[in-house]
Amino acid sequence: MSYRFGFKGNLALMVSHCAGMLDLVALPLWIGVLVSYYKLDSQQSGSLVTLFLIGAVCASLFIAPKFKRLNTRLVATFGFFVSGLCFVCASQTSEFVLLAALHFVAGLSASSALSMAHGTLARGENPHKLFAIAGFTLGVMGFFFMGATPNITQAVGGYSLFIIFGGIMLLASFVCLLTFPSLSAAEKQQESLTKAEKIPTSVWYGIVGISLMAITQAMTFSFMERVGNERGFATDSITMVLIALALINIVAAALAGILEKRISTRVVLFSGPVLQILLSNIMMNSTGFALYAASAAFFVSIMLFTHTFVFGLLARLDTSGRAMAATPAMLMIGAAIGPILGGTIIKLAGYHGIGIAALVFGSISLICFMRVFRSSSAVAQSESVV
Repeated sequence: MSYRFGFKGNLALMVSHCAGMLDLVALPLWIGVLVSYYKLDSQQSGSLVTLFLIGAVCASLFIAPKFKRLNTRLVATFGFFVSGLCFVCASQTSEFVLLAALHFVAGLSASSALSMAHGTLARGENPHKLFAIAGFTLGVMGFFFMGATPNITQAVGGYSLFIIFGGIMLLASFVCLLTFPSLSAAEKQQESLTKAEKIPTSVWYGIVGISLMAITQAMTFSFMERVGNERGFATDSITMVLIALALINIVAAALAGILEKRISTRVVLFSGPVLQILLSNIMMNSTGFALYAASAAFFVSIMLFTHTFVFGLLARLDTSGRAMAATPAMLMIGAAIGPILGGTIIKLAGYHGIGIAALVFGSISLICFMRVFRSSSAVAQSESVV
């Protein structure tokens, strides 16, 4: 069954998406602050972010199968509240072990809340459109975040980044408490009578494909600021690239919604991994600022655009919302590997090694997306309405 959530319900879902997907826009600054202000090496910095993402994966994998039985508003509200407290506490310490524990718990709680939001989004009348709007909202938030946060951390100190994270999570908790959509008693009773269907095999290929794209996304984007810094590019120039990136993300999210019925889902899913490979290699190997800036500015938008089409397609193939409730796991099981993998590759082989790894993961992702469409009448029928 699909539902209308109204303005207030949709607002809560958009805010939840922005808070829960904060890592998507904050990774380079997150890593940069840990290296510059906390004096951790690339591997240690990557491991802290990875712990946040591992916690997110664990929570999403545990929560998603139980999505239809949970009080979504309560889980979303409490999850963001606990995550916010963890980040506020993280701003008060530089002890690595304590930072590690706080990152892990923050990931667990934020992802529990985000799973509720994504599972609910998938139950909407038009999941593709709702997810595109969510991506657009995230892009707008990212623009203001990238424009303001570097200046704040430079003026106040690295710990201010965690205060900003905490504030975003606590705001999301408050909004969820007031307006998060929940099913009525009659709707819950009707849903409980509906037999749970098996998730189609084609959905699993899509899940693996987007998870592998998430590895490349996190592995490359985590060290975007660092590679620019080591190539001698000015901090102000890199900040301008981050702002341009945020603006392009806004456009990409809007286009993903506008082009829903004007471009083939097959074309988008086949193009995404290829473009991601190209931009990752340009960013990690370019010594000139122009190529670095262009590849970095467009890099995240490829994932945002592709994932919107993946979300819409898989939501139509699995109408229960269970698979899409695991969206944080899909993205973060790859993203959890990315920062520490990227840091390790840089330590062993240098930045060009990330480009080689992107080629491997992107190729496998492309094969998985091809399998989604192979001999699947359900997918063919789903795509015919797009």
